Amino acid sequence: MTRQRVGWVAGAAAAVLVAAGAVTYAVAEDSGGSTRATVPGAESADAGFARDMAVHHQQAVEMSYIVRDRTSDQEVRRLAYDIAQTQANQRGMLLGWLDLWGLPKVSAKPPMSWMGMGDMPERGDGSLMPGMATDTELRKLQSLNGKQAEILYLQLMTDHHKGGIHMAEGCVAKCTVDVEKRLAQGMVDAQQSELQVMAGMLKERGAKPRS
Repeated sequence: MTRQRVGWVAGAAAAVLVAAGAVTYAVAEDSGGSTRATVPGAESADAGFARDMAVHHQQAVEMSYIVRDRTSDQEVRRLAYDIAQTQANQRGMLLGWLDLWGLPKVSAKPPMSWMGMGDMPERGDGSLMPGMATDTELRKLQSLNGKQAEILYLQLMTDHHKGGIHMAEGCVAKCTVDVEKRLAQGMVDAQQSELQVMAGMLKERGAKPRS
């Protein structure tokens, strides 16, 4: 049952990546020739989402590779691998779109400004956006092994997904490039499914999400 559950998530993640590949091609098509006017501006929601989600995804990849070295549990290792591969590929696409649009990969404005949240208080300690772990939390994850590492990873990734879903929903509402909006909706759907899986995995380990 557990293996089927993780396998279903892996299949869903693969479907998102296949769709995202088509998205990248479509954006490339939309960014050339007579449609150049459709390219979003540097301070648009489209560009802001691409920049911020690329940073957000990078931390998910980092956490996933940390836990793969801290546990021998195959269920957690498969989930971590699926998350790392999916989000690394999506991050590459987000940065690739910025290249296609000729836009900078960094902004002088605070993270989440494109959502009207640039003035939100930061957690600090490396946590730049909602759901992101602090540097202290990452160091703690690196110090744990086995079940303790699994629980902390699942708790951190649950928070991370909740923040990522909030951002992706913001793009669905505010972005103007249709293919990017569709990818953002795919992120929402896939990460909501993974939240359910992780809640079950935490319960199996006698734990629960932190919030």
